[in-house]
Order: sequence, then structure tokens, then C-alpha cells
Amino acid sequence: MTDHDLYAIGDAARRSGLSVSAVRFYADTGLIPPTSLNEAGHRMYDIQAIARLELVRTLRELDTDLEEIRRLLDGGTTLHDLLTTHLRIVERQGRTLSARRAVLRTLIKQGGTTAQAGLMHKLVSMTDEEREQTIDDFWNDVGRDLDVPEGFVDRLRAMRPVLPPDPTAAQLEAWIELADLVTGPAFRDAVRAYLRDTYSAPEARTLATEPFQHFVHVSGAPLMAELLAAHRAGQSPRSPRAQEAVTRFMRAAAALSGTPLTPELRNRMADGYRQIPGILRRLAEEEATSGRPLYDATHGRYLSLVALINGTPTDEDHDSLPYTWIAEAMRD
Repeated sequence: MTDHDLYAIGDAARRSGLSVSAVRFYADTGLIPPTSLNEAGHRMYDIQAIARLELVRTLRELDTDLEEIRRLLDGGTTLHDLLTTHLRIVERQGRTLSARRAVLRTLIKQGGTTAQAGLMHKLVSMTDEEREQTIDDFWNDVGRDLDVPEGFVDRLRAMRPVLPPDPTAAQLEAWIELADLVTGPAFRDAVRAYLRDTYSAPEARTLATEPFQHFVHVSGAPLMAELLAAHRAGQSPRSPRAQEAVTRFMRAAAALSGTPLTPELRNRMADGYRQIPGILRRLAEEEATSGRPLYDATHGRYLSLVALINGTPTDEDHDSLPYTWIAEAMRD
């Protein structure tokens, strides 16, 4: 086979992967005319024409319309530009299919109605600006007249979902659930009640102050992470690694109140950590019997869904922290 060989329409169709009728159609429309006619008037195609027919077949399988293909073959656009455009189209179609898949999966799980299907599709089709406004509306409502230290609600507002450009089905399902929750008055009321009951009391207000929250979530978080890494590595709480990590953590915690880290303070902090498991159990029992909003069903659910949407790890489960081990590391 050489560049000068000519092939009948049947051979051209076979080599290009098209049907004879398709090759004839592209010739009749002037898209890929035959290279020449033989003595009998039959259409003949050289290897370059067959290569163009293969390109047309590929582009048509990608749903490229004939006018776009014509511009490419006439030199009005480049193959790179054409493929780049179609990649964007395919990616957009992929996101749409992912959104539909998430809606269908959620409806199947929940046994949803037609109205719910429309609502869920609207939720996953929101623009970034609409999603931001949905979260802002939620926190504006939750924080209205909430008696907590200044800036506390703004810190909570900063922990917000950011749906990635190419979300997974799980991320879309989490956004559907979160958006459905935050737009409902019952969930807003429950979160407001949880925050009020947890942080409005005089003895708990310190926990919601900016210095304490900054320490827990920002400056102190990596120090605690170092300490927990020593525990996960199987280190003894009295090992040099654990002692170095716990001392750094305790000094930073003591600095919140301007108190030097003395042996007495170390032992008081150790006693406090040793008592935490019992306190948590008692609080859980009280919450279960009091009818008060529970963390896992209110603010905790919000945070876990945000973490799933953002693809970030959730906070440590307080019930699973090694408090006894930490207490032993803290003691003087």
C-alpha cells in the first residue's frame, strides 16, 4: 500500500470503519469527496482521504456536528482546539450525569417522591454563588439572637462546604442531604438550640471565646496531633517523644490564661483529662434522657457532611481519644 494507491468505496469504508452509505453521504455533502473516479465512474479514495474518513468517524462518535468537522477539514480550526472544546462538553456532560446519579441514588435510598426528585436536581444544579448564599442564609438564621461570645458564629460559618468541580457521587449525595437540612426550619432550630444549650451557660462561654476556639482548631490542633501520633506509634506516655509533645501542648494551653506551666498545673490538667471519659458518658446519658438536641444530629451532622463534601478528614471522635494515656503523659 502506497500513498498513490486508490481504493474503491467498499475498501475505503472497510478501512475507515464506516458504512458504504456513510462514505457516499460524506462525498455527496462535499465533506470528503472521492480522490478520483475510475473509467467506470466509480468513486476511488487514496490513503489521505481514508484517513480523513477515519477522523470524521471518530469525531462523529464524540457527537461533533458536521459543520464543526467541515471547519476543521477546511482549515478554519485546529484539531487541538476542536478536541479541547469537546473535552469541555464531555466533562460538563459527565458532571450532569454524576448529578443525576446522585439524585437517583438518594431517591432510591429515601423512597422519594416526584417533588423531591425536582428539589434534589435543583440542589445539585446550583451555582457556586447559590450554594454560598444557602449556607450564609443558614448561619444568619442560626446566629440570630444567639447569646454566645462575639465572633463564635462567624467561626462556625467559616466551616462551609465547597463542592469540587468534578465531585464524586458521595460528595453530591452529601451536598443533597446538607442543602436539604440547612434549608429546613427544623434543622436550623435544632442547631440553634444545641449551640444555645452548649455555649450560652456561664461556665461554658469560655469554650466559645475566640482565643480558646483558635487554640482548639488552629494553634493547638497540630500540637495535639503530634501527641496522638506518639500514641498511635505505640510510644509510652512517659517516652521522650510523648513528653516533648505533651509539654509543648500544655505550655500553649497554659499560655491562654497567662499561667506558667508548673508541676502543680500539669497534675491538675492530668486529673482533668483522666475524668473526661466519665464526664462524656454522663453527658451522653443526660442528653439521651433530657430531650435536648444532640451534637451528632445537629452541628455534628453539619460538620461531618461538610467534611465529606470537601474531601477533608473529620475531627477526632472525642469518645475515642486516649484520655487515660494523655493524662499519664501530662502528670509531673
